Amino acid sequence: MQIKPFQIEITDSQLYDLQHRLDNTRWPEELPGTGWERGIPVAWLRRMAGYWRHQYDWRKQEALLNRFPQFTATIDGQTIHFLHIRSREAGAKPLIITHGYPSSIVEFIDLIGPLTDPRAHGGRSSDAFHLVIPSLPGFGFSTPVKEKGWALARTARAYMQLMAGLGYDRYFAHGGDIGAGITGMLASYDPDHVIATHVISDPAAVALIGTPLELPAESLSPAEQEHLQQLKEYQNSGRGYLQIQSTRPVTVSYGFTDSPVAQLAWVVEKFREWSNPAAADNFPEGATDIDRLLTNVSIYWFTQSGASAAQFIYEAFHSHDWPTPTAIPQGWALFNVRDTILQRLMNPDRKISHWSEFSAGGHFAAIEAPDLLVEDIQGFFRGWR
Repeated sequence: MQIKPFQIEITDSQLYDLQHRLDNTRWPEELPGTGWERGIPVAWLRRMAGYWRHQYDWRKQEALLNRFPQFTATIDGQTIHFLHIRSREAGAKPLIITHGYPSSIVEFIDLIGPLTDPRAHGGRSSDAFHLVIPSLPGFGFSTPVKEKGWALARTARAYMQLMAGLGYDRYFAHGGDIGAGITGMLASYDPDHVIATHVISDPAAVALIGTPLELPAESLSPAEQEHLQQLKEYQNSGRGYLQIQSTRPVTVSYGFTDSPVAQLAWVVEKFREWSNPAAADNFPEGATDIDRLLTNVSIYWFTQSGASAAQFIYEAFHSHDWPTPTAIPQGWALFNVRDTILQRLMNPDRKISHWSEFSAGGHFAAIEAPDLLVEDIQGFFRGWR
């Protein structure tokens, strides 16, 4: 496996093209008296697009990302882009971190310092990690995708080869969303080398992955019954993006590839819906830095990975490649928790020994509540070093 250094280098012509397309966006009419229940309101998205066009500084964000060592490797015929940040601490352990959808490596920027250099952030040197942060195949700079078949299982096997190629014989793994599934598969495919896994979830993820949302009504308080009903309603209303991309990814990809506003709307809607509800009235500032969010969207736009990410979801929904679960130690952290429903649905027998719940944060915990996530990752893996 040949590993090559990599730098993000978006050309001036790509930037000018983005600006031109933003300037010439055709905006739809909006029905009076409607709001977020039908999708992103036009006036709101126009303001976001205006910020992207006139205030957002890609070059500044590009320079920030290029501060971290980046590489590409060709594995199973596919280019895999990844950050590789080695800790200065002698006892640091390898940790591979995997993002989900519609995210990218940008999601983990705030984790890098505390996890690789914990002493500089008020932590213990013994909690340090060497970090490997890949872009999923078809996402970001792991593009273009060369052939069919890239879904969770094939990606997990590629990451096994990546960690071996980097010389890591024993390592930890963490992920959320798609990354949680890949993290679990890593443990199944590579049990001799994966020490333990840590994943995150939240109410939106529990509803959207198709978890059976059934609990005895008599065991629930009125507030919990209302919450469970809300999850059931979201299980139906929130799956539109999955239904489209898992059945007709090419059809929707034309908008992602030709219109930056279409790509912006598709990504930003999910960040707003899946972030902690307390941030909804002050989004994005209440949940994340607006420049961080637009950097994520910009990566999708510049790499044209909205289309290939949609193909990844199609592949995932049509894959029959699922490994047998293993007994590798696993820890879970749940965010945006307000009652016991999630644990009763996902861990009723308390077989998952490390189960942390936080009322803060949401689906994008690494952005919304990085301090809590860092502490939970360090705390769980501390017992398996």
